[in-house]
Amino acid sequence: MERARSRLRSRIRHVLLAAAVAAFGITSVAVAVAATPANAAVTLNDSVVTANLWEWNWKSVSAACTTHLGPAGFGAVQVAPPQESVSLPNSSDGVHPWYEVYQPVSYKLDSRFGNRAQFASMVTACHNAGVRVYVDAVVNHMAGTNNPGGVTGYAGTSFTGYSYPAVSYGNGDFHHPGDNCPTSGGINDWNNESQVTSCELLALSDLYTEKEYVRNKIADYLNDLIGLGVDGFRVDAVKHIKKSDFAAILGKLNNTVAEGKRPYVAQEIFDGATNDALKARAFIGNGDVLDFAYAKGVKAQFQGSISNLANLPNWNLDAPSANVFAMVTNHDLERDGATLSWRDGTDYTLANYFVLAYPHGKPSVYDSFTYSNRNQSPPADGNGFVTDTSCGGSWNCLTQSTGIKGMVGWANAAKSVTSVSDFKVVNNNVIGFHRGNRAWIGINDSGSASTAQFTTGLADGEYCDVISGAATTTGCTGTKVTVSGGQATVTIPANNAVAIHVNAKADITKVATTFTVSADLAAGQTLHVVGNVPALGGGSTTNSVALTANGGGSYKTTVELPASTVVSYKYLIKNGATVVEQEAANRSFTTPASGTATRTDTYVPPPVEVKVETTFTVSADLAAGQTLHVVGNVPALGGGDNAASVALTAAPGGGYTGVVQLPASTAVSYKYLIKEGAAVAQAEVADRTFTTPASGTATRTDTYVPPPVSDKIATTFTVTATAAADQNLYVVGDIPALGSWAPADAIKLTAQGDNLYSGVIELPKSTAVEYKFIKKTTAGAVTWESGSNRTVTTPASGTHAVTETFRGDTASQIATYFNADVTTWYGQNVFVVGNVPALGGWDPNQAIALSSADYPIWRVAVNLPPNTAVEYKYIKKNPDGAVTWESGSNRTFTTPATGTHTSNDTWK
Repeated sequence: MERARSRLRSRIRHVLLAAAVAAFGITSVAVAVAATPANAAVTLNDSVVTANLWEWNWKSVSAACTTHLGPAGFGAVQVAPPQESVSLPNSSDGVHPWYEVYQPVSYKLDSRFGNRAQFASMVTACHNAGVRVYVDAVVNHMAGTNNPGGVTGYAGTSFTGYSYPAVSYGNGDFHHPGDNCPTSGGINDWNNESQVTSCELLALSDLYTEKEYVRNKIADYLNDLIGLGVDGFRVDAVKHIKKSDFAAILGKLNNTVAEGKRPYVAQEIFDGATNDALKARAFIGNGDVLDFAYAKGVKAQFQGSISNLANLPNWNLDAPSANVFAMVTNHDLERDGATLSWRDGTDYTLANYFVLAYPHGKPSVYDSFTYSNRNQSPPADGNGFVTDTSCGGSWNCLTQSTGIKGMVGWANAAKSVTSVSDFKVVNNNVIGFHRGNRAWIGINDSGSASTAQFTTGLADGEYCDVISGAATTTGCTGTKVTVSGGQATVTIPANNAVAIHVNAKADITKVATTFTVSADLAAGQTLHVVGNVPALGGGSTTNSVALTANGGGSYKTTVELPASTVVSYKYLIKNGATVVEQEAANRSFTTPASGTATRTDTYVPPPVEVKVETTFTVSADLAAGQTLHVVGNVPALGGGDNAASVALTAAPGGGYTGVVQLPASTAVSYKYLIKEGAAVAQAEVADRTFTTPASGTATRTDTYVPPPVSDKIATTFTVTATAAADQNLYVVGDIPALGSWAPADAIKLTAQGDNLYSGVIELPKSTAVEYKFIKKTTAGAVTWESGSNRTVTTPASGTHAVTETFRGDTASQIATYFNADVTTWYGQNVFVVGNVPALGGWDPNQAIALSSADYPIWRVAVNLPPNTAVEYKYIKKNPDGAVTWESGSNRTFTTPATGTHTSNDTWK
């Protein structure tokens, strides 16, 4: 999401989150209720192609995996951030803008896309279809620090800028000015590694990932997802996490459930930095990286001359092919116009064909919703919950098109060949090339058909064009291409492509393969076979092939399989349409070149999980109406969710006890908590740990440890003040919690609207405190309120609040609106600078940034003094800091005595 900084930075900084009232609660041992892990039904598709279904809800992703992605051979689906995020029903960017989901408020899997159970069901459905699931993980930050008061998350979770009780994160778990962040809080220099990794991106509360506690919390969240079957992560804004911190987090992650290997990692490292330490290549030690340069280069050629793609090996790309997650676009880039998108019609489609065909990185295809406003919500109900995807109209479904599905099969067939051969340029907009003896493609990005002879690299024969149709048991549903002597004369339609590969022959030889299986089934059950080829369901248990009972516990079926093909398969038992159980290991064989084949097997039931009867006995002093519970990291102990904790019963001899069946040979972490009804009254702070034995029983005998009593008082400071456009309100005082009278360490208050500012600060109890309110500009200029120091004495318990008016406010300012029509290139930003301090005093470093929300119109509002002659100009700043001044004389106007002023200008 980082791309917002160049054109959305000014606007989002004033839109993103703020909550003024502290929320307190008891936290759980882990992140959420565990669901049954999602195991793969068969070997997952042998493919590195990902479908990025951005901001689709879980039900729609499930349907896409089952009906389209799995059968087409996609290796993975990337889904939007699944954690609970802020809900913004009344933002200045409209109702529930898309970027809500990049502002976590808890790690509960309750989001605008669905709940935990629906997420787990989606993962299972995708695995059953042979598709891995990659999650967009937001772990650099939580929500913004300036959200409107009263805003909560989609599951109703309360939070403030630096307090997230549901995780739990507190003020000390975030970076602040002085503790590694060398600025007043934000990033001023995008080439300064300390600022980029330890200061706030777009006013989002930046997690203190140097701390082991924070690393563990992030790892717990990611491991919770892995436990539900997630296979990998697209990691948002990872450039803003120190590489060593992220490496430490990755080291805590479990292997995947489906394949037992390390989760895949694709890191978002926005381009534009000149500091090598902040370029994508510097991050490949922690995983793959998104290649922004590749996506932008592809756009340039498809909107210019695709013949230049022949020079692609000489491009200066973000990282080597082996370390790249490749794309034509994503949600940030399409909104910036930096890459092709659905708005570009056939250029966009052909570019996706090319990226699937060219051996650079692991290709992805992006599908999301259409929009007229760059910040608008995906189609949703009145509460912001995303509605089901309906292809066409509001949703793009390129991944479900015949051509894209055909090219996924093409990419899979060519995967073993990592180079191109015989790259032929017919003319500026017609090209063709092949990948060894596996696949050939021709692309025509012109308005008329083109006929030419190409070297295909393929064996002689007839092949099905996978763009216009598919290869079936009866032949081609689209165009047929004949290869003779390795050559083919092909007519490529206007603005289209033709593609053939070894697995799409028009004359595919089939082998009648008989499966005979011995199995012991219960009444009402049926035996099925599922495998990696379409005739065996393409990895989808929904499309598995039923066997017929022969009597005596024998089951049989005959299936037409492609000749000379490696087939992996397994047997499963269904009751109706529901899978009851399935074999754990895949079987495999290679079909002969002709004739028939026979497989004679015995069904192997999956291993039974060994349980250990574990008795928890606890001493605790409870009040009337309270109950004692245990919660832990395994499903039998609630999977870390307090709501699913296990209640203990009062033992006859005193204390409390409960018996739980836990998995054998398993590391268990747990803690005790006290409830009053369904509400958690308090919980232990530290986790307890032990490992269950391989068999038998286990006993845990403990004494409940109450949480420490806080010696702090949550004190709410509220002040009414008139601030200039570049000023913020702070409180500073005589104790360390208020900065010890140092303005640089003063505590920033959050704008609530109507000149009201507020913040919650933890102060020592029963303490006399002196303080004042100050105003600070972004450049650090301080204005103290007049009069003597204010005083307050905090109570011995509870909370406290003070409400004041800033003393010595000057006369009302004039709200001045600058609207400039300016054309920029990617990465440039527009600023206004002038002769008055509020416009930077002609210093480009203090110039005021304009927002590109209505590009090419750039806008900003600035408070200026009344009755003042103002001179100003617009400037452009490049990512490297270079400044371009507009030409001509200074612009001028005089502010009125009251009211507002608007300047509508065009760049000179």
